[in-house]
Amino acid sequence: MDIYVELQARVNLLEYHQKLLLKLLRDPNLEFYRVVIENGLSEHEVEAFNRLCENLNIKMEEQKAEGFIHFHPLFSEFLYSLPEKLNAKEVVQACLKQHLFEPLFTEFTKCL
Repeated sequence: MDIYVELQARVNLLEYHQKLLLKLLRDPNLEFYRVVIENGLSEHEVEAFNRLCENLNIKMEEQKAEGFIHFHPLFSEFLYSLPEKLNAKEVVQACLKQHLFEPLFTEFTKCL
């Protein structure tokens, strides 16, 4: 990889983490941002995570409308798609604390 491309990627990551740190200073309950920074996730990885959660949330609502009450297959899909550097239990708890995708992660706590 070209050294300048690698350096630019690192600068971008630092800038992204700096933005998240400033938000954390204003509100220490933004627990998911702490997880993102501690695990070195990029903005792209967080966007992909958010898309995953949006899709799973939609699937869960559709399944609830059809009468489903267990969501282990959705949880398995979540685990499969979660970046390896993240701990599922920590992510679920952090997202709940930050009020992200609450219905989805409330159901996922039952699967932990």
